[in-house]
Amino acid sequence: MRPKIIVTRNIPVEVESKLKEYFQVSFNREDKVFSKDTLRKAMENADGIVCTVTDNITNDLLSTTNKKVKIIANIGVGVDHIDLQSARENNVIITNTPDVLTEATVDVATLLLLSVTRNAFLVEKMLRQGEWKGFSLTENLGVDVRGKILGIVGMGRIGKAFAKRAHEVFGMKILYYNRSPVKDLTFEASVRFDLDALLEESDVISLHLSSDERNKNIISKSRMKKIKASSFLINTSRGDVIDQTALIDLLEKKKISGAGLDVFLNEPNVPLSLRQLSNVTLYPHIGSATYETRTKMGMLAVENLMAFFNEKEVINQL
Repeated sequence: MRPKIIVTRNIPVEVESKLKEYFQVSFNREDKVFSKDTLRKAMENADGIVCTVTDNITNDLLSTTNKKVKIIANIGVGVDHIDLQSARENNVIITNTPDVLTEATVDVATLLLLSVTRNAFLVEKMLRQGEWKGFSLTENLGVDVRGKILGIVGMGRIGKAFAKRAHEVFGMKILYYNRSPVKDLTFEASVRFDLDALLEESDVISLHLSSDERNKNIISKSRMKKIKASSFLINTSRGDVIDQTALIDLLEKKKISGAGLDVFLNEPNVPLSLRQLSNVTLYPHIGSATYETRTKMGMLAVENLMAFFNEKEVINQL
Protein backbone atom coordinates (compact mmCIF):
# COMPACT_ATOMS: atom_id res chain seq x y z
CA MET A 1 0.00 0.00 0.00
CA ARG A 2 1.31 3.44 -0.90
CA PRO A 3 2.28 5.78 1.97
CA LYS A 4 -0.31 8.40 2.90
CA ILE A 5 0.78 12.04 2.57
CA ILE A 6 -1.13 15.08 3.84
CA VAL A 7 -0.34 18.42 2.16
CA THR A 8 -1.15 21.40 4.38
CA ARG A 9 -1.37 24.16 1.72
CA ASN A 10 -2.05 24.51 -2.01
CA ILE A 11 0.92 23.57 -4.18
CA PRO A 12 1.67 23.91 -7.93
CA VAL A 13 -0.23 21.44 -10.10
CA GLU A 14 2.94 19.76 -11.38
CA VAL A 15 3.91 18.97 -7.79
CA GLU A 16 0.43 17.61 -7.07
CA SER A 17 0.68 15.31 -10.07
CA LYS A 18 4.10 14.05 -9.02
CA LEU A 19 2.90 13.31 -5.50
CA LYS A 20 -0.13 11.40 -6.76
CA GLU A 21 2.11 9.17 -8.90
CA TYR A 22 3.81 7.72 -5.84
CA PHE A 23 1.62 8.37 -2.81
CA GLN A 24 -1.91 8.36 -1.48
CA VAL A 25 -2.40 12.11 -1.06
CA SER A 26 -4.83 14.34 0.82
CA PHE A 27 -4.84 18.02 -0.20
CA ASN A 28 -6.04 21.11 1.65
CA ARG A 29 -8.22 22.59 -1.09
CA GLU A 30 -9.37 25.52 1.05
CA ASP A 31 -5.72 26.57 1.48
CA LYS A 32 -6.45 27.78 5.00
CA VAL A 33 -3.78 27.43 7.67
CA PHE A 34 -4.24 24.19 9.60
CA SER A 35 -5.33 24.57 13.21
CA LYS A 36 -3.35 22.76 15.88
CA ASP A 37 -6.09 20.15 16.12
CA THR A 38 -6.01 19.57 12.34
CA LEU A 39 -2.23 19.23 12.45
CA ARG A 40 -2.54 16.76 15.31
CA LYS A 41 -4.96 14.63 13.32
CA ALA A 42 -2.58 14.80 10.35
CA MET A 43 0.25 13.55 12.56
CA GLU A 44 -1.96 10.64 13.66
CA ASN A 45 -3.21 9.66 10.18
CA ALA A 46 -0.42 10.35 7.67
CA ASP A 47 2.89 8.64 7.03
CA GLY A 48 4.28 11.94 5.81
CA ILE A 49 3.32 15.62 5.83
CA VAL A 50 4.21 18.30 3.30
CA CYS A 51 4.18 21.60 5.18
CA THR A 52 5.37 25.17 4.92
CA VAL A 53 6.16 28.19 7.09
CA THR A 54 2.55 28.71 8.18
CA ASP A 55 2.46 25.35 10.00
CA ASN A 56 3.58 25.60 13.61
CA ILE A 57 4.77 22.09 14.41
CA THR A 58 5.49 22.07 18.12
CA ASN A 59 6.78 19.57 20.65
CA ASP A 60 3.30 18.56 21.82
CA LEU A 61 2.40 17.57 18.24
CA LEU A 62 5.64 15.71 17.61
CA SER A 63 5.55 13.86 20.92
CA THR A 64 1.94 12.71 20.76
CA THR A 65 1.86 9.01 21.63
CA ASN A 66 -0.39 7.84 18.79
CA LYS A 67 1.31 9.69 15.95
CA LYS A 68 1.84 7.83 12.70
CA VAL A 69 3.92 10.38 10.79
CA LYS A 70 7.52 9.44 9.99
CA ILE A 71 8.66 12.40 7.87
CA ILE A 72 7.77 16.07 7.48
CA ALA A 73 8.88 17.57 4.17
CA ASN A 74 8.97 21.34 4.51
CA ILE A 75 8.62 23.44 1.36
CA GLY A 76 11.10 26.21 2.13
CA VAL A 77 14.55 26.59 3.64
CA GLY A 78 13.66 28.08 7.03
CA VAL A 79 12.31 25.61 9.59
CA ASP A 80 11.91 27.87 12.63
CA HIS A 81 8.23 26.81 12.72
CA ILE A 82 9.26 23.22 13.47
CA ASP A 83 10.70 22.03 16.78
CA LEU A 84 13.75 20.25 15.37
CA GLN A 85 14.98 19.01 18.74
CA SER A 86 11.63 17.41 19.47
CA ALA A 87 11.53 15.90 15.98
CA ARG A 88 14.89 14.20 16.58
CA GLU A 89 13.83 12.95 20.00
CA ASN A 90 10.59 11.55 18.56
CA ASN A 91 12.17 10.00 15.44
CA VAL A 92 10.47 12.23 12.90
CA ILE A 93 12.61 13.10 9.88
CA ILE A 94 12.54 16.78 8.84
CA THR A 95 13.63 17.94 5.39
CA ASN A 96 13.78 21.31 3.64
CA THR A 97 14.32 22.65 0.11
CA PRO A 98 17.57 24.66 -0.10
CA ASP A 99 19.32 26.13 -3.14
CA VAL A 100 16.38 26.16 -5.57
CA LEU A 101 15.00 29.40 -4.11
CA THR A 102 18.25 31.32 -3.73
CA GLU A 103 18.16 33.39 -6.91
CA ALA A 104 14.45 34.22 -6.63
CA THR A 105 15.00 35.51 -3.09
CA VAL A 106 18.00 37.53 -4.24
CA ASP A 107 15.75 39.04 -6.94
CA VAL A 108 13.42 40.35 -4.23
CA ALA A 109 16.32 41.65 -2.14
CA THR A 110 17.48 43.48 -5.27
CA LEU A 111 13.99 44.88 -5.83
CA LEU A 112 13.97 46.18 -2.27
CA LEU A 113 17.48 47.61 -2.64
CA LEU A 114 16.50 49.65 -5.68
CA SER A 115 13.04 50.54 -4.39
CA VAL A 116 14.21 52.07 -1.13
CA THR A 117 17.25 53.86 -2.53
CA ARG A 118 15.25 55.37 -5.42
CA ASN A 119 12.12 56.21 -3.37
CA ALA A 120 10.08 54.02 -5.71
CA PHE A 121 7.04 53.65 -3.45
CA LEU A 122 6.84 57.36 -2.68
CA VAL A 123 7.18 58.60 -6.25
CA GLU A 124 4.73 56.04 -7.63
CA LYS A 125 2.22 57.01 -4.94
CA MET A 126 2.67 60.69 -5.87
CA LEU A 127 2.05 59.92 -9.54
CA ARG A 128 -1.00 57.73 -8.90
CA GLN A 129 -2.53 60.42 -6.70
CA GLY A 130 -2.14 63.00 -9.47
CA GLU A 131 0.45 65.03 -7.58
CA TRP A 132 3.28 64.85 -10.13
CA LYS A 133 4.05 68.33 -11.47
CA GLY A 134 6.32 67.20 -14.28
CA PHE A 135 10.00 66.54 -14.86
CA SER A 136 12.44 68.27 -12.51
CA LEU A 137 16.22 68.15 -12.17
CA THR A 138 16.08 68.62 -8.42
CA GLU A 139 13.01 66.69 -7.20
CA ASN A 140 12.31 63.00 -6.65
CA LEU A 141 16.01 62.26 -6.28
CA GLY A 142 17.17 58.93 -4.91
CA VAL A 143 20.59 57.60 -4.01
CA ASP A 144 22.98 55.79 -6.35
CA VAL A 145 24.00 52.39 -4.95
CA ARG A 146 27.18 52.19 -7.06
CA GLY A 147 30.25 52.44 -4.88
CA LYS A 148 28.21 52.29 -1.69
CA ILE A 149 28.95 49.84 1.13
CA LEU A 150 26.58 46.89 1.46
CA GLY A 151 26.67 45.17 4.83
CA ILE A 152 25.46 41.57 4.71
CA VAL A 153 24.32 40.11 8.03
CA GLY A 154 24.42 36.34 7.59
CA MET A 155 26.60 35.01 4.78
CA GLY A 156 24.74 31.82 3.94
CA ARG A 157 23.55 30.81 0.47
CA ILE A 158 21.24 33.78 -0.03
CA GLY A 159 23.43 36.37 1.69
CA LYS A 160 26.42 35.30 -0.38
CA ALA A 161 24.43 35.33 -3.64
CA PHE A 162 23.03 38.79 -2.93
CA ALA A 163 26.48 40.13 -2.05
CA LYS A 164 27.89 38.69 -5.28
CA ARG A 165 25.15 40.28 -7.39
CA ALA A 166 25.41 43.64 -5.65
CA HIS A 167 29.18 43.68 -6.12
CA GLU A 168 29.29 42.45 -9.71
CA VAL A 169 26.21 44.25 -11.07
CA PHE A 170 26.15 47.45 -9.02
CA GLY A 171 29.78 47.78 -8.00
CA MET A 172 28.95 47.85 -4.30
CA LYS A 173 31.65 47.29 -1.71
CA ILE A 174 30.83 44.29 0.45
CA LEU A 175 31.20 43.88 4.20
CA TYR A 176 29.71 40.88 5.95
CA TYR A 177 29.01 39.78 9.49
CA ASN A 178 29.35 36.07 10.06
CA ARG A 179 30.41 33.91 12.97
CA SER A 180 33.32 32.63 10.88
CA PRO A 181 35.02 33.82 7.67
CA VAL A 182 33.53 32.54 4.42
CA LYS A 183 36.05 30.65 2.30
CA ASP A 184 36.40 30.56 -1.49
CA LEU A 185 34.47 33.76 -2.26
CA THR A 186 34.66 34.69 -5.94
CA PHE A 187 34.35 38.41 -5.20
CA GLU A 188 36.02 40.87 -2.88
CA ALA A 189 34.45 41.12 0.57
CA SER A 190 35.64 41.97 4.08
CA VAL A 191 34.43 40.21 7.21
CA ARG A 192 33.36 42.02 10.39
CA PHE A 193 33.08 39.92 13.54
CA ASP A 194 31.66 42.94 15.37
CA LEU A 195 28.08 43.50 14.18
CA ASP A 196 28.01 47.03 15.57
CA ALA A 197 31.02 47.93 13.42
CA LEU A 198 29.29 46.64 10.31
CA LEU A 199 26.13 48.64 11.10
CA GLU A 200 28.18 51.80 11.59
CA GLU A 201 30.10 51.40 8.32
CA SER A 202 27.36 50.26 5.93
CA ASP A 203 25.25 52.39 3.60
CA VAL A 204 22.83 49.51 3.06
CA ILE A 205 22.32 46.67 5.54
CA SER A 206 20.74 43.44 4.32
CA LEU A 207 19.65 40.66 6.68
CA HIS A 208 19.96 37.00 5.67
CA LEU A 209 19.59 35.08 8.91
CA SER A 210 17.82 31.99 10.13
CA SER A 211 15.30 32.47 12.91
CA ASP A 212 16.60 31.00 16.16
CA GLU A 213 17.32 32.08 19.71
CA ARG A 214 20.75 33.46 18.75
CA ASN A 215 19.30 35.70 16.05
CA LYS A 216 16.03 36.82 17.65
CA ASN A 217 16.08 40.64 17.77
CA ILE A 218 19.73 40.62 16.74
CA ILE A 219 18.99 44.04 15.22
CA SER A 220 17.82 45.39 18.54
CA LYS A 221 16.76 48.88 19.56
CA SER A 222 20.22 49.63 20.93
CA ARG A 223 21.93 48.28 17.81
CA MET A 224 19.74 50.39 15.54
CA LYS A 225 21.36 53.46 17.06
CA LYS A 226 24.57 52.38 15.33
CA ILE A 227 22.97 52.69 11.87
CA LYS A 228 23.71 55.92 10.01
CA ALA A 229 20.78 58.26 9.35
CA SER A 230 21.65 58.05 5.64
CA SER A 231 21.53 54.25 5.57
CA PHE A 232 18.88 51.74 4.45
CA LEU A 233 17.83 48.41 5.97
CA ILE A 234 16.60 45.37 4.00
CA ASN A 235 15.13 42.19 5.48
CA THR A 236 14.23 39.12 3.43
CA SER A 237 14.95 36.55 6.16
CA ARG A 238 12.55 36.43 9.13
CA GLY A 239 10.59 39.14 10.92
CA ASP A 240 11.82 38.29 14.41
CA VAL A 241 15.48 39.10 13.69
CA ILE A 242 14.55 42.80 13.99
CA ASP A 243 12.95 44.69 16.87
CA GLN A 244 10.03 45.72 14.66
CA THR A 245 8.64 48.30 17.09
CA ALA A 246 12.02 50.00 17.35
CA LEU A 247 12.39 49.99 13.56
CA ILE A 248 9.00 51.70 13.13
CA ASP A 249 10.08 54.37 15.60
CA LEU A 250 13.37 54.83 13.75
CA LEU A 251 11.55 55.26 10.42
CA GLU A 252 8.93 57.61 11.87
CA LYS A 253 11.63 59.88 13.29
CA LYS A 254 13.63 59.71 10.01
CA LYS A 255 16.67 58.41 11.90
CA ILE A 256 17.23 56.00 9.01
CA SER A 257 16.68 56.81 5.34
CA GLY A 258 14.43 53.87 4.62
CA ALA A 259 13.72 50.17 4.85
CA GLY A 260 12.65 47.35 2.54
CA LEU A 261 10.85 44.48 4.23
CA ASP A 262 9.58 41.18 2.86
CA VAL A 263 9.01 39.57 6.28
CA PHE A 264 7.31 40.65 9.50
CA LEU A 265 6.48 39.65 13.03
CA ASN A 266 3.19 37.81 13.40
CA GLU A 267 2.48 37.53 9.69
CA PRO A 268 0.15 38.41 8.03
CA ASN A 269 -0.61 41.08 10.64
CA VAL A 270 1.51 44.07 9.62
CA PRO A 271 1.03 47.09 11.93
CA LEU A 272 -0.86 50.06 10.50
CA SER A 273 1.91 52.34 11.77
CA LEU A 274 4.34 50.53 9.48
CA ARG A 275 1.99 50.37 6.50
CA GLN A 276 1.41 54.13 6.65
CA LEU A 277 5.07 55.09 6.37
CA SER A 278 6.31 56.50 3.07
CA ASN A 279 10.00 55.64 3.61
CA VAL A 280 9.50 51.88 3.63
CA THR A 281 8.78 49.34 0.88
CA LEU A 282 6.69 46.38 2.05
CA TYR A 283 6.24 43.04 0.28
CA PRO A 284 4.01 40.17 1.53
CA HIS A 285 6.70 37.49 2.03
CA ILE A 286 7.29 36.90 -1.69
CA GLY A 287 11.00 36.03 -1.62
CA SER A 288 10.58 32.72 -3.44
CA ALA A 289 7.25 33.57 -5.08
CA THR A 290 7.72 32.73 -8.72
CA TYR A 291 5.85 29.84 -10.30
CA GLU A 292 9.07 28.21 -11.43
CA THR A 293 10.75 28.49 -8.04
CA ARG A 294 7.77 27.28 -6.03
CA THR A 295 7.47 24.33 -8.42
CA LYS A 296 11.14 23.46 -7.92
CA MET A 297 10.70 23.72 -4.15
CA GLY A 298 7.70 21.41 -4.25
CA MET A 299 9.45 18.91 -6.48
CA LEU A 300 12.41 18.83 -4.11
CA ALA A 301 10.06 18.10 -1.22
CA VAL A 302 8.63 15.19 -3.25
CA GLU A 303 12.15 13.91 -3.92
CA ASN A 304 12.85 14.01 -0.19
CA LEU A 305 9.72 11.94 0.49
CA MET A 306 10.55 9.43 -2.25
CA ALA A 307 14.09 8.97 -0.98
CA PHE A 308 12.86 8.33 2.54
CA PHE A 309 10.14 5.83 1.65
CA ASN A 310 12.47 4.06 -0.79
CA GLU A 311 15.05 3.80 2.00
CA LYS A 312 17.62 5.88 0.14
CA GLU A 313 19.76 8.74 1.41
CA VAL A 314 17.66 11.81 2.18
CA ILE A 315 20.02 14.57 1.07
CA ASN A 316 18.07 17.45 2.59
CA GLN A 317 17.47 15.88 5.99
CA LEU A 318 18.10 18.31 8.83
